[in-house]
Amino acid sequence: MTLPSHPARCPVPHGSPIDTDGPRVSLFDPEFAQDPHGAYDRMRARYGSLAPVDLAPDVPATLVIGYHTAVRILNDPEHFPADPRTWQRNIPGECPVLPMLEWRPNALRSTGIEHTRYRQANAASIAAMDLHALHAVVERIALPLINGFCGDGTADLISQYAFPLTFAVLNDMLGCPQDISQQVATGMAAIFDGVNADKGNAMLADALLELTVRKRRDPGDDITSRLIAHEAGLDDVEMVHQLATLYGAGIETQQNLIVHTVLLMLTDERFGGNILGGSLSTRDAVDEVLFTDPPMANYCVTYPRQPILIEDVWLPAHQPVVISMTGCNNDPAVKAREYSDNRSHLSWGVGPHACPARSLAYLVVQDAIDQLLDALPELRLGIPAEQLMWRPGPFHRALVSLPVNFPKSAPLYGY
Repeated sequence: MTLPSHPARCPVPHGSPIDTDGPRVSLFDPEFAQDPHGAYDRMRARYGSLAPVDLAPDVPATLVIGYHTAVRILNDPEHFPADPRTWQRNIPGECPVLPMLEWRPNALRSTGIEHTRYRQANAASIAAMDLHALHAVVERIALPLINGFCGDGTADLISQYAFPLTFAVLNDMLGCPQDISQQVATGMAAIFDGVNADKGNAMLADALLELTVRKRRDPGDDITSRLIAHEAGLDDVEMVHQLATLYGAGIETQQNLIVHTVLLMLTDERFGGNILGGSLSTRDAVDEVLFTDPPMANYCVTYPRQPILIEDVWLPAHQPVVISMTGCNNDPAVKAREYSDNRSHLSWGVGPHACPARSLAYLVVQDAIDQLLDALPELRLGIPAEQLMWRPGPFHRALVSLPVNFPKSAPLYGY
């Protein structure tokens, strides 16, 4: 349900998102996808820092849109654990958001000793990546993609560049061969879009189990093999869920961050000069997007152990509390005016569940954009920005496509 456009005089206290008398905002509606910032403003005016929402039909939750409230929750795993098992007992298997929220034996959905065990295995396996070698991987993948459309004078930067690049780079980091990666791509798309998500979840699990079996038999210099070899002793089921988390975080978020950043640079005159050698860098644009329009808009989900009073609102036990990174980053109480070298946003998470791969993500995203703009410095948006369409979904912030135009050019570097 979309909130009325007129603000209330003061925030309306509310209790359980299940029992609230007021409207719950449907985060999965196409209307929300087209104007989430307006929806956050209306939620803030009506409810304050904690708003009642629906993640899917009949799946209520509390959305945190206050920055300081979010930081408090994210740093308090004792009262706000990430384990959803009690909640999901009453959720049907075909629920479209269940694959994004259900319990998995991984760091994202665990607490205590198990969280530490999974977190250490993932952090060590990711930290062993050679960042200098990763530069070469991005370039090796980016240039043939650009050559595939540079002679056309037009392209969709999602389907022809951002998605295939981020997917191929992640497959390289994980040591995933092409036959398995195609199943992974199909399964992940179904999970994020909430269309046949249960079937997508099963397809993803089958593919990642096959990857695990192959890497146990023939390890390599990749994240998957390092996870298998880690002293945590991850079994096959645990391996599947570590890999599912890495794919979930690595494809959708990096793809969207590349696209949002290019969109900003093509539509904001402060960055227009950068394509032709201006003063603001790609990293400046990435940092600004992470503040203003991050690729994962609403996530970092927790489930209170018991009813808890936060800012005069009773949050019920075992019901999802979702952090809106976009809403919190744009909270007027803390909204940044300078974005360059400012890391106070919540887009990587905060606390024990903060993203351990941010350095890799920065490198891949920045290199991908620089490769594109170096090759096509006269890149222009193909349609007016207000005509761009956004994919519905409660968690991501994602364009359907990003059409661009540019002068036709010959293939680069002999590819």
